Amino acid sequence: MSNKWNEEPICLTWGYEDVSSWIETLGFPQYAACFETNMINGRKLILMDASNLPKIGITDFEHIKFIAKNIRDTLGIERPYWNRSISLRPREPMGMYLERKEITGPKANNLTYAKYLKEVEREEREKARRK
Repeated sequence: MSNKWNEEPICLTWGYEDVSSWIETLGFPQYAACFETNMINGRKLILMDASNLPKIGITDFEHIKFIAKNIRDTLGIERPYWNRSISLRPREPMGMYLERKEITGPKANNLTYAKYLKEVEREEREKARRK
């Protein structure tokens, strides 16, 4: 049985066609070309939020909200809150991991969610030791 807390989203391995097919399954076949033309694969899906969707041709606000929510759900990240308290942890681990994964290069390519969680744990132990 898989542990969803230690696994990265399967969509990170999606190609352009997978993303456009996924958009079609959401009920928006008219936007499949927007994602394919802009070469939005699973890794680039991390960057797609309500502010970036209009840049690739999605301008209906209700559609933007729906697609952005489904992207967050697919990636397993929380909704961004404008009034988030600074006393809270930065964000949930998956969102922080995906921020590191959205870039390209060998370091980001080799980073897994399990490795990221170990890194965070090590950093927290070091902080606690310094106090």
